[in-house]
Amino acid sequence: MKNSTKGSNIPSSRRLFLKTGLAAGAATAGAGFLAKGGATLSAGDTAILQFLSAAEIIETDLWIQYNELGGTQDSEVPGANGGSANYIRALQVLDGDMPQYIHDNTEDEISHFTFINAYLTIKGSTPVNLDQFRTLPSSKATGARQIGRLTNLMQLSVDTSWWTRSRSRDNNPDLDPGFTFPQAVPTLSVGQHPAIPRSDDDLKPKDHIQAIANTAGFHFASIEQGGSSLYPSLAQRVTDPEVLRILLSIGPTETSHFQTWHDKAGNAPPLTDPMDPSLVFPDLNKPPFGGEDFQTNLIMPEPCPFLSRAFPACSIIRPTETVGAAMRAVAALSAEGLFLGQPPAFFQLLQDLAAAADAAIRGV
Repeated sequence: MKNSTKGSNIPSSRRLFLKTGLAAGAATAGAGFLAKGGATLSAGDTAILQFLSAAEIIETDLWIQYNELGGTQDSEVPGANGGSANYIRALQVLDGDMPQYIHDNTEDEISHFTFINAYLTIKGSTPVNLDQFRTLPSSKATGARQIGRLTNLMQLSVDTSWWTRSRSRDNNPDLDPGFTFPQAVPTLSVGQHPAIPRSDDDLKPKDHIQAIANTAGFHFASIEQGGSSLYPSLAQRVTDPEVLRILLSIGPTETSHFQTWHDKAGNAPPLTDPMDPSLVFPDLNKPPFGGEDFQTNLIMPEPCPFLSRAFPACSIIRPTETVGAAMRAVAALSAEGLFLGQPPAFFQLLQDLAAAADAAIRGV
C-alpha cells in the first residue's frame, strides 16, 4: 500500500519549524525498532502525525497553564507551583475532583505529543518543535510560572455550540454543513473572557472568579471535543496499519476527556460576572433553554443522521468528515482567541501543517 500527499514540496515555513532530534533514549529505541524491520513512513502518514503532534503540543501548553493554577500540584506534571486556592475552590464548584481531572488531562496530552514525536523520530521522520513561539505572557496570578506560552487563556471567545451539536437528533455537521448549532452560553462566544485569573485581582469578588472557572469548564470541553473529532477524521487518510493503530488508540482518550468535561460544564452555576455584566451563564435547565438540547445531565451523544438520512439514526462522534479536517481544527482554535499575540509565522506554520495533513491520500 502506498500513501502520498498532493504537492510533495514541504512549504518553507513548515520545514523551518520542524526540528530534528529528541532525547537519546528515543534515538536508541528507534535504532532497535528499525533493526527489527520497521519501515519508514510515507509522506502522507508523516504529515498527519506531524500535524497531530503540533496539535498535542498546543493542547499541552494550555493544559499546563490550567494545571499550574487549578490542578493537583505534584511532580508528575511540569510547573507545580502551589496553585491558586481561590481558583481551585471555584473550579471545585463544578466538581470536587476538578484538580485531579485537570492534572490527569494535562499528563495525557504530554504523553500524546511525546509519543508521536518519538515515533516520528524512530521512523526517520522529523518531529515537531514549537518552542520558538513560546513568547506569549503568563498569568500574573500567584501559582503561575513566568515563562513564555504558546496559547492565550486570558482573552477567549469560547464556542459552546459543541453542547447542542452532540445532542441534536436532527442535524449532523457532516450532513448539514451550513446548519448553526445553538450556543449553550451565547455571551461566552463573543467578546474576550479569561479562563484563568489574569492576576490576583481576579480572585474576587466571588462571582467573578466563579465566572472565570465557569469559562474554563466550557473551554475544557470545547478543546477536547475538537480532539474527539480530529482523530477519526484523519484516521480515514492513514495508510500504514501501525499509524492507524496510533490514531485509533489516542483518539478515544480525547473522547473520554470530552465526556468528562461535558458533565462538569453542566454543573457551572448560573450567574452574571460582576466585573463584566455582558457575560451571563444561564440556567440551562430552564426556559428559554431546557429540553434535550440543553438539559445538563444528558451528556451522551444522541442518535443523529449518519452518512445518509436513508439510514437509521446512530449515536456517533461528530463531525468525522475527513475533507479539510485539519484546517477546520486550526480555524476553530484560532477563532477562540487561543493564539492572540502570535506572529503571522505561527499561523502560517499551522496552516502549512494542516494543509499537508489534509492532502494525505490513503493508498490502496
